[in-house]
Amino acid sequence: MKITFVNIYMIANRRSAGKGWVLVDAGLRGTAKRIIAMAESLFGPGTKPAAIVLTHGHFDHVGALQELLKYWDVPVYAHPLEIPYLTGASSYPPADPTVGGGLMALMSWAYPSKPINLGSRVIPIDKYDGVPELPEWKVIHTPGHTPGHISLFWPLNTTLIAGDAFTTTKTESAIYVLNFIRKLSGPPKYLTTDWHAAGKSVRKLAALQPRIASTGHGEVMRGKELQTELSYLANNFKELAVPHHGRYIKRAAMADETGVKYVPSYTDDSNIKLKAAAIAVAATLAGFLITRVVNKRLV
Repeated sequence: MKITFVNIYMIANRRSAGKGWVLVDAGLRGTAKRIIAMAESLFGPGTKPAAIVLTHGHFDHVGALQELLKYWDVPVYAHPLEIPYLTGASSYPPADPTVGGGLMALMSWAYPSKPINLGSRVIPIDKYDGVPELPEWKVIHTPGHTPGHISLFWPLNTTLIAGDAFTTTKTESAIYVLNFIRKLSGPPKYLTTDWHAAGKSVRKLAALQPRIASTGHGEVMRGKELQTELSYLANNFKELAVPHHGRYIKRAAMADETGVKYVPSYTDDSNIKLKAAAIAVAATLAGFLITRVVNKRLV
């Protein structure tokens, strides 16, 4: 289900008696009732997932999680390197609005980076056993966008849930992302903090040759179109996905199981672009507010 500009997924287990279904990611804050309504339309009144699996902990993938857990007493799974951002231990590195590409990038300075705190309700994914409630799916560590980012792969029909390891729309552009205009792209530039790891992750996923790919942003892609474009992205990642400038280009942020350990400073070039981005954002917001005032007066 598309929630404004981000996707959530529900996986029904086919052959595992009593395993039910699993929710992947939890969308934006304030959307728990929409997610519950979707679940009940698919699986019946009063249903709840066997578990919730997080591809990563960014605000647009965990926004409704704490509210959902008031309705559903279920385990939440995440990669061990993602746990600090889900237990209140560490904030993410700040977003980088200097990367360019559109309004979503320019506005990224305002996106939440603070952790949520699930306490003991979040369970580290075992790298060997994966998620018990998804026995047919492989968990693949795909860092770069975040340290503990994961993707889910179903070998039987080569279906991939890639989270934000790559996307099927241009996430930096509000026009693209809000309208789900199709364009296979790298991870969201403004929140990706390790581009070397991100490139390795895309190449790892491309090597699986998925026939179906569902991502955190954009429409599902299938077949030859997917395999051709994903292979092209993997082979030309630096040219196609990595920004020409930005905070995390020359040096990546560093983190471990306790959270962020190092965040690079802006280069001089990025400082200039940051100022330009701030001016652009201010101008955009001012224009939006002026338009609203004018429209109200016309009414």
